[in-house]
Amino acid sequence: MPEPTPKPYLTVRGCGLHELEIKKSRFLCHLARVADEAEAQAFIAGIRKQYWDARHNCTAFVVGGEQPRERSSDDGEPGGTAGVPMLEVLRRRGLTDTVAVVTRYFGGIKLGAGGLVRAYGSAVSEAVDAVGLLERRPVALLTVAVDHTRAGRLDNDLRAAGYVVRELSYRATGVLIEVGVPEPEVTAFHTWLAEATGGSAVAEATGRDYVEVPVGEV
Repeated sequence: MPEPTPKPYLTVRGCGLHELEIKKSRFLCHLARVADEAEAQAFIAGIRKQYWDARHNCTAFVVGGEQPRERSSDDGEPGGTAGVPMLEVLRRRGLTDTVAVVTRYFGGIKLGAGGLVRAYGSAVSEAVDAVGLLERRPVALLTVAVDHTRAGRLDNDLRAAGYVVRELSYRATGVLIEVGVPEPEVTAFHTWLAEATGGSAVAEATGRDYVEVPVGEV
């Protein structure tokens, strides 16, 4: 049986820090994009080492695609008031390959269970908004072989048509252009290529990968 086609997924654009102050308590949310649980745990360990003097370093992460792996920790806060609401924000936003650490410096005023849930959830939600999201879309990789005289124009035409040009390799015999094409559009791409080049260029499937598109862009 053929392998199932991967699905697009959302993650954060990169690392970021957002700070929130509630009743004199400081909540510092660090976000990061990670590839797997080992990277998530390493990021958490780094933040805990950096903010060793804080009362709490609460955590949540989601990694993986079809069967995501999730973990959270209240790190000394009352059970269910920190890690769980942080994880719920990641779930609600549909994020994966993302880790959040919220460091709390206690300000002397107790927030109560409900206040803690809102504070930790808000810290992560606002951090996600500040850092921004991107969608990773699966594409088929096709390598187009074309002669030198047509390569420049074909490169421009591919980009103008909305295809993702990943790399150009110049060889003595011609130019290889690596293109990312959504899998449902591969047949249409071959037709487009034949029409655009008068049949002089051919494309060979070479694998799969993802392209990254910031959320809000097409």
